[in-house]
Amino acid sequence: MPQRFAIYYAPAATDHLWERAAVWLGRDPSTGLPYDGAVAGIDRARLLNLTQSAGRYGFHATLKPPMALAPGQDEEGLREAMQRAAAELEPVPLGKLVIADIDGFLALVPERAENAALQDFAASVVEIFEPFRAPLSPRDRAARASHGLTPRQEELLDAYGYPYVFDEFRFHMTLTDRLAEEDRSALLQAAQTWFAPVLEEELTLDRLTLFHEKENKLPFSRMADFPLGRGRE
Repeated sequence: MPQRFAIYYAPAATDHLWERAAVWLGRDPSTGLPYDGAVAGIDRARLLNLTQSAGRYGFHATLKPPMALAPGQDEEGLREAMQRAAAELEPVPLGKLVIADIDGFLALVPERAENAALQDFAASVVEIFEPFRAPLSPRDRAARASHGLTPRQEELLDAYGYPYVFDEFRFHMTLTDRLAEEDRSALLQAAQTWFAPVLEEELTLDRLTLFHEKENKLPFSRMADFPLGRGRE
């Protein structure tokens, strides 16, 4: 599989939320440094086992999901396009975050569920960067369709390579993999304890962040940040 790029939102690498999430997931994608030791009463081996996928992708909210680049596109062009788009897009206030259970995995989501500006922003990012996306291979499409999609989600998967865009988009920052019932209560309590100091702070989606998967199944790296609204200063 070729290398993949993803356009995410992630807090600044100096932000307390990013730092807490990196420790929770056991790795900082901006530096590559691992973290050891228990977190909020959960030993590291158990936590790593229950956050394997979340840790590999890194702490983020998906805007344009991981994609191989289309023929004729390259990383330099993608970076330039992100710079241009970020200059024109406005930051989006998200308010406070809360920990939620989404189909069995824990994630941080906005306390205020309805946010038209956020939905419009996410849809714009999907559309702007669609020319950079290579079509899904039959194998990749089958993998993404294996989770029981609705007809609308199937339609979006075929059109945009991902089922959770536009009206199906929900902003979330994943904290765990899908949890068994016997793990859910302990992980929820630990996450609430660990993230409590930053959940009183209001968050603003203020940047596009480029993540990179060098080879299939390798951890994603945080490559570059593109602050929003600079073109209107």
